[in-house]
Amino acid sequence: MSLWFAPLLLWGNTVRELLAQLNATLARGLPCVYCAVVATRGSTPQKAGAAMLVFPDGTQAGTLGGGCVEAEVKRRVLHDLNPASGPEAFTFQLDDDYGWDDGLICGGRMTILAHPLQADSPSAGYYRELLPLLEIGMGFTEAVVIAETTGLAVGDRYLFDATGQAIHCSAARPVWDVIAAHLPPLASRRRPEVHSGVAYLPTHPRITLLLVGGGHVSLAVARLAAEVDFRVWVLDDREKFANADRFPTADRFFVGNIGGTLREVVPHLGTNTFALIMTRGHNHDEEALYHLARSACGYIGMIGSKRKVRLIYDDLIAKGIEPELLARVRAPVGFDIGSQTVPEIAVSIVAEIIACRNGASLGVRGECV
Repeated sequence: MSLWFAPLLLWGNTVRELLAQLNATLARGLPCVYCAVVATRGSTPQKAGAAMLVFPDGTQAGTLGGGCVEAEVKRRVLHDLNPASGPEAFTFQLDDDYGWDDGLICGGRMTILAHPLQADSPSAGYYRELLPLLEIGMGFTEAVVIAETTGLAVGDRYLFDATGQAIHCSAARPVWDVIAAHLPPLASRRRPEVHSGVAYLPTHPRITLLLVGGGHVSLAVARLAAEVDFRVWVLDDREKFANADRFPTADRFFVGNIGGTLREVVPHLGTNTFALIMTRGHNHDEEALYHLARSACGYIGMIGSKRKVRLIYDDLIAKGIEPELLARVRAPVGFDIGSQTVPEIAVSIVAEIIACRNGASLGVRGECV
């Protein structure tokens, strides 16, 4: 690959940002290599789905986990591949041969697919189709051929929507029925898996985080949540606490009476919405939980002391809210990390909602739907 151009500004590391940069690079007629972790086994520095762009001058955006594996991938794509060559899969065993100097002797295995691209590459259209799906956040599954034993071309990519319907394929001769035979249902929140030399990479629907209350903790939570790819909505009865100037990372705002607004909003919320109740007072929190307790939200959390939570629960049960509905509420919200400051509280809360989104256990106190 020639080193004749300066790379674009290196954006953040989310796959959505990387794909946006990939498409912008190709639109300018410039080459790059899209490297993605497509399969892992055991302990590895990154899991399937992590991605990195490599530019001809050796710069990069994103990461495959750093260390010797990332450096070796860059070395190979810069010296051995060119935009006219096809995709190539590299497999690394993280043992004594790989990782001693970088401390990566974890025994795991990583398969990384490197795909050289330029504007006229036949498969460039695949990535143009992929980006809007990520931006909309409805969820999809990629099926990527990673082994020659399949009889298919390594690097062929098949794209399915959230319902399993075929959308796009980079293969010259697609075999949709063969690929679809092992397609995991996206609704079951399955993790990446490999069947018969094909890696199935689910991207689950993007989670909307509804913040009820626009105070200091909500502000800190919104910043962190946006960085880890939650879509953020803010509800408050005061316009000065629910606006784009105060919450530049939020996508939508609701200003109005908390109970009345939630009465209208709650019927439209589903499992892909997480709700956090963090208003300025006990009565507002109770009113918010009254409406959210019966919602279909995949997660409900409420800030406050154990005493406050107990009093609110007693009041709501007296008003007819079933105890089993309250049992799934995370209150007090957040993992116990001994938080003292607002930023620390925000970290504990965002860690918990990440765990819920990723299917990790939250313990006996409240669970995800």
